[in-house]
Amino acid sequence: MNKSIFKIAKMDCPSEEQMVRMKLEPLSQVKHLEFDIPARRLEVFHQDEVQPIHKAINELNLNGQLEGTTNAELPIEVDDSHQRKILWWVLGINFGFFVAEMTTGWISRSMGLIADSLDMLADSIVYGLSLFAVGAAISRKKKVAKISGYFQMALALLGFSEVLRRFFTQSETPLFQWMIIVSLLALAGNLISLWLINKAKSKEAHMQASAIFTSNDIIVNAGVILAGVLVYWLESKWPDLIVGGIVFAFVMRGAIRILRLAK
Repeated sequence: MNKSIFKIAKMDCPSEEQMVRMKLEPLSQVKHLEFDIPARRLEVFHQDEVQPIHKAINELNLNGQLEGTTNAELPIEVDDSHQRKILWWVLGINFGFFVAEMTTGWISRSMGLIADSLDMLADSIVYGLSLFAVGAAISRKKKVAKISGYFQMALALLGFSEVLRRFFTQSETPLFQWMIIVSLLALAGNLISLWLINKAKSKEAHMQASAIFTSNDIIVNAGVILAGVLVYWLESKWPDLIVGGIVFAFVMRGAIRILRLAK
Protein backbone atom coordinates (compact mmCIF):
# COMPACT_ATOMS: atom_id res chain seq x y z
CA MET A 1 0.00 0.00 0.00
CA ASN A 2 1.24 3.49 -0.88
CA LYS A 3 0.45 6.87 0.67
CA SER A 4 0.72 9.96 -1.51
CA ILE A 5 0.51 13.43 0.02
CA PHE A 6 -0.95 16.31 -1.99
CA LYS A 7 -0.98 20.02 -1.22
CA ILE A 8 -4.20 21.46 -2.71
CA ALA A 9 -4.02 25.25 -2.47
CA LYS A 10 -7.68 26.00 -3.30
CA MET A 11 -9.23 23.33 -1.05
CA ASP A 12 -10.61 25.54 1.72
CA CYS A 13 -14.17 24.31 2.39
CA PRO A 14 -16.39 21.19 2.25
CA SER A 15 -17.35 21.89 -1.38
CA GLU A 16 -13.78 21.33 -2.59
CA GLU A 17 -13.46 18.27 -0.37
CA GLN A 18 -16.54 16.76 -2.02
CA MET A 19 -15.16 17.64 -5.46
CA VAL A 20 -11.97 15.72 -4.71
CA ARG A 21 -13.87 12.77 -3.24
CA MET A 22 -16.13 12.42 -6.28
CA LYS A 23 -13.13 12.64 -8.58
CA LEU A 24 -10.97 10.08 -6.78
CA GLU A 25 -13.44 7.56 -5.32
CA PRO A 26 -14.23 5.98 -8.74
CA LEU A 27 -10.53 5.14 -9.22
CA SER A 28 -10.03 1.49 -8.32
CA GLN A 29 -6.52 2.03 -6.96
CA VAL A 30 -7.74 4.56 -4.37
CA LYS A 31 -8.47 2.83 -1.03
CA HIS A 32 -8.75 5.65 1.50
CA LEU A 33 -8.70 9.47 1.62
CA GLU A 34 -7.74 11.64 4.59
CA PHE A 35 -8.32 15.40 4.36
CA ASP A 36 -6.84 18.26 6.38
CA ILE A 37 -8.74 21.28 5.04
CA PRO A 38 -7.12 23.97 7.27
CA ALA A 39 -3.70 22.81 6.03
CA ARG A 40 -5.10 22.21 2.48
CA ARG A 41 -3.55 18.74 2.61
CA LEU A 42 -4.75 15.39 1.28
CA GLU A 43 -3.38 11.93 1.99
CA VAL A 44 -4.32 9.28 -0.57
CA PHE A 45 -3.84 5.61 0.32
CA HIS A 46 -3.64 3.70 -2.93
CA GLN A 47 -2.26 0.80 -4.88
CA ASP A 48 -0.21 0.97 -8.08
CA GLU A 49 1.14 4.22 -9.52
CA VAL A 50 0.17 7.70 -8.33
CA GLN A 51 0.11 9.33 -11.81
CA PRO A 52 -3.61 8.67 -12.55
CA ILE A 53 -4.51 10.12 -9.15
CA HIS A 54 -2.35 13.18 -9.72
CA LYS A 55 -3.91 13.68 -13.15
CA ALA A 56 -7.44 13.45 -11.72
CA ILE A 57 -6.65 16.06 -9.06
CA ASN A 58 -5.13 18.42 -11.64
CA GLU A 59 -8.33 18.22 -13.69
CA LEU A 60 -10.16 19.95 -10.83
CA ASN A 61 -7.98 23.09 -11.22
CA LEU A 62 -7.47 23.43 -7.47
CA ASN A 63 -3.70 23.94 -7.69
CA GLY A 64 -2.89 20.44 -6.45
CA GLN A 65 0.77 19.47 -6.04
CA LEU A 66 2.20 16.07 -5.19
CA GLU A 67 4.56 16.34 -2.23
CA GLY A 68 5.65 12.72 -2.12
CA THR A 69 4.77 9.01 -2.01
CA THR A 70 5.78 6.49 0.65
CA ASN A 71 4.86 2.97 1.74
CA ALA A 72 2.16 2.92 4.42
CA GLU A 73 -0.45 0.76 6.10
CA LEU A 74 -4.13 1.43 5.45
CA PRO A 75 -5.50 3.26 8.55
CA ILE A 76 -8.13 1.59 10.69
CA GLU A 77 -11.58 3.10 10.24
CA VAL A 78 -13.04 4.79 13.32
CA ASP A 79 -16.63 4.90 14.51
CA ASP A 80 -17.95 8.34 13.52
CA SER A 81 -21.50 7.95 14.85
CA HIS A 82 -20.93 10.71 17.43
CA GLN A 83 -19.61 13.05 14.75
CA ARG A 84 -22.59 12.29 12.52
CA LYS A 85 -24.98 13.18 15.37
CA ILE A 86 -23.23 16.53 15.77
CA LEU A 87 -23.44 17.19 12.04
CA TRP A 88 -27.18 16.39 12.13
CA TRP A 89 -27.60 18.97 14.89
CA VAL A 90 -25.60 21.55 12.91
CA LEU A 91 -27.62 20.80 9.77
CA GLY A 92 -30.87 21.21 11.73
CA ILE A 93 -29.76 24.54 13.20
CA ASN A 94 -28.71 25.87 9.78
CA PHE A 95 -31.92 24.78 8.05
CA GLY A 96 -34.09 26.08 10.88
CA PHE A 97 -32.53 29.52 10.68
CA PHE A 98 -32.80 29.43 6.88
CA VAL A 99 -36.59 29.19 7.27
CA ALA A 100 -36.71 31.78 10.08
CA GLU A 101 -34.48 34.33 8.34
CA MET A 102 -36.16 33.91 4.95
CA THR A 103 -39.58 34.51 6.51
CA THR A 104 -38.58 37.48 8.65
CA GLY A 105 -36.44 38.86 5.83
CA TRP A 106 -39.45 39.22 3.55
CA ILE A 107 -41.61 40.60 6.36
CA SER A 108 -38.99 43.19 7.36
CA ARG A 109 -37.97 43.91 3.73
CA SER A 110 -34.32 43.11 4.58
CA MET A 111 -32.14 41.74 1.80
CA GLY A 112 -29.38 41.15 4.35
CA LEU A 113 -31.57 38.68 6.27
CA ILE A 114 -32.72 37.00 3.06
CA ALA A 115 -29.13 36.65 1.85
CA ASP A 116 -28.02 35.30 5.23
CA SER A 117 -30.85 32.76 5.09
CA LEU A 118 -29.57 31.52 1.71
CA ASP A 119 -26.07 31.28 3.17
CA MET A 120 -27.55 29.07 5.89
CA LEU A 121 -29.28 27.00 3.20
CA ALA A 122 -25.99 26.64 1.31
CA ASP A 123 -24.36 25.19 4.42
CA SER A 124 -27.33 22.87 4.98
CA ILE A 125 -26.97 21.58 1.42
CA VAL A 126 -23.27 20.80 1.90
CA TYR A 127 -23.85 19.09 5.27
CA GLY A 128 -26.83 17.17 3.87
CA LEU A 129 -24.89 16.12 0.79
CA SER A 130 -22.09 14.81 3.00
CA LEU A 131 -24.48 12.87 5.26
CA PHE A 132 -26.91 11.46 2.71
CA ALA A 133 -24.26 10.55 0.15
CA VAL A 134 -22.32 8.26 2.49
CA GLY A 135 -22.14 4.85 0.87
CA ALA A 136 -24.10 5.99 -2.17
CA ALA A 137 -23.09 5.41 -5.75
CA ILE A 138 -21.13 8.15 -7.51
CA SER A 139 -23.99 8.71 -9.98
CA ARG A 140 -26.39 9.38 -7.11
CA LYS A 141 -23.98 11.78 -5.45
CA LYS A 142 -23.61 13.74 -8.68
CA LYS A 143 -27.37 13.89 -9.19
CA VAL A 144 -27.95 15.21 -5.68
CA ALA A 145 -25.13 17.74 -6.11
CA LYS A 146 -26.53 18.97 -9.44
CA ILE A 147 -30.06 19.46 -8.10
CA SER A 148 -28.76 21.24 -4.99
CA GLY A 149 -26.43 23.48 -6.99
CA TYR A 150 -29.07 24.62 -9.49
CA PHE A 151 -31.57 25.25 -6.71
CA GLN A 152 -29.09 27.35 -4.77
CA MET A 153 -28.05 29.25 -7.92
CA ALA A 154 -31.69 30.02 -8.77
CA LEU A 155 -32.26 31.43 -5.29
CA ALA A 156 -29.08 33.53 -5.50
CA LEU A 157 -30.12 34.95 -8.91
CA LEU A 158 -33.57 35.74 -7.54
CA GLY A 159 -31.92 37.55 -4.64
CA PHE A 160 -29.62 39.52 -6.93
CA SER A 161 -32.57 40.61 -9.07
CA GLU A 162 -34.43 41.83 -5.98
CA VAL A 163 -31.36 43.78 -4.80
CA LEU A 164 -31.13 45.46 -8.22
CA ARG A 165 -34.86 46.21 -8.26
CA ARG A 166 -34.65 47.90 -4.87
CA PHE A 167 -31.47 49.70 -5.92
CA PHE A 168 -33.04 51.32 -8.97
CA THR A 169 -36.52 51.94 -7.57
CA GLN A 170 -38.03 53.63 -4.57
CA SER A 171 -38.36 51.06 -1.81
CA GLU A 172 -39.01 51.25 1.89
CA THR A 173 -36.23 51.21 4.43
CA PRO A 174 -36.01 47.75 6.05
CA LEU A 175 -37.08 47.25 9.64
CA PHE A 176 -33.75 47.37 11.42
CA GLN A 177 -35.20 45.86 14.62
CA TRP A 178 -35.94 42.56 12.84
CA MET A 179 -32.52 42.59 11.19
CA ILE A 180 -30.69 42.93 14.49
CA ILE A 181 -32.87 40.62 16.61
CA VAL A 182 -33.05 37.73 14.12
CA SER A 183 -29.35 38.01 13.26
CA LEU A 184 -28.48 37.91 16.96
CA LEU A 185 -30.51 34.70 17.28
CA ALA A 186 -28.78 33.25 14.19
CA LEU A 187 -25.44 34.27 15.68
CA ALA A 188 -26.33 32.40 18.87
CA GLY A 189 -27.30 29.34 16.81
CA ASN A 190 -23.98 29.39 14.97
CA LEU A 191 -22.04 29.83 18.21
CA ILE A 192 -23.82 26.75 19.60
CA SER A 193 -22.99 24.86 16.39
CA LEU A 194 -19.33 25.85 16.67
CA TRP A 195 -19.29 24.80 20.34
CA LEU A 196 -20.75 21.39 19.45
CA ILE A 197 -18.20 20.88 16.67
CA ASN A 198 -15.25 21.94 18.84
CA LYS A 199 -16.56 19.80 21.72
CA ALA A 200 -16.04 16.71 19.55
CA LYS A 201 -12.30 17.51 19.49
CA SER A 202 -12.08 15.77 16.16
CA LYS A 203 -9.27 16.14 13.66
CA GLU A 204 -11.39 14.55 10.93
CA ALA A 205 -11.64 16.65 7.77
CA HIS A 206 -15.41 16.97 7.66
CA MET A 207 -15.51 18.22 11.26
CA GLN A 208 -12.74 20.73 10.63
CA ALA A 209 -14.53 21.86 7.49
CA SER A 210 -17.77 22.28 9.43
CA ALA A 211 -15.95 24.49 11.94
CA ILE A 212 -14.64 26.67 9.10
CA PHE A 213 -18.08 26.99 7.53
CA THR A 214 -19.70 27.88 10.85
CA SER A 215 -17.00 30.45 11.61
CA ASN A 216 -17.73 32.08 8.26
CA ASP A 217 -21.44 32.14 9.13
CA ILE A 218 -20.66 34.01 12.34
CA ILE A 219 -18.90 36.70 10.28
CA VAL A 220 -21.94 36.99 7.99
CA ASN A 221 -24.26 37.27 11.00
CA ALA A 222 -22.11 40.09 12.36
CA GLY A 223 -22.26 41.82 8.96
CA VAL A 224 -26.07 41.77 8.94
CA ILE A 225 -26.17 43.09 12.52
CA LEU A 226 -23.84 45.92 11.50
CA ALA A 227 -26.05 46.65 8.48
CA GLY A 228 -29.09 46.85 10.80
CA VAL A 229 -27.29 49.36 13.03
CA LEU A 230 -26.29 51.45 10.00
CA VAL A 231 -29.86 51.35 8.63
CA TYR A 232 -31.04 52.80 11.95
CA TRP A 233 -28.22 55.31 12.18
CA LEU A 234 -28.33 56.55 8.57
CA GLU A 235 -32.07 55.95 8.06
CA SER A 236 -31.16 54.44 4.69
CA LYS A 237 -31.72 51.17 2.85
CA TRP A 238 -28.21 51.16 1.31
CA PRO A 239 -26.32 49.28 4.06
CA ASP A 240 -28.88 46.45 3.85
CA LEU A 241 -28.62 46.24 0.05
CA ILE A 242 -24.82 46.30 0.10
CA VAL A 243 -24.56 43.51 2.68
CA GLY A 244 -27.26 41.53 0.88
CA GLY A 245 -25.42 41.80 -2.43
CA ILE A 246 -22.12 40.68 -0.88
CA VAL A 247 -23.67 37.65 0.79
CA PHE A 248 -25.57 36.70 -2.40
CA ALA A 249 -22.20 36.70 -4.19
CA PHE A 250 -20.89 34.15 -1.66
CA VAL A 251 -24.05 32.06 -2.11
CA MET A 252 -23.57 32.08 -5.90
CA ARG A 253 -19.92 31.09 -5.45
CA GLY A 254 -21.05 28.16 -3.32
CA ALA A 255 -23.61 27.11 -5.95
CA ILE A 256 -20.94 27.10 -8.65
CA ARG A 257 -18.71 24.95 -6.45
CA ILE A 258 -21.51 22.46 -5.85
CA LEU A 259 -22.28 22.26 -9.57
CA ARG A 260 -18.64 21.42 -10.19
CA LEU A 261 -19.20 18.34 -8.07
CA ALA A 262 -21.68 17.05 -10.63
CA LYS A 263 -19.24 17.12 -13.55
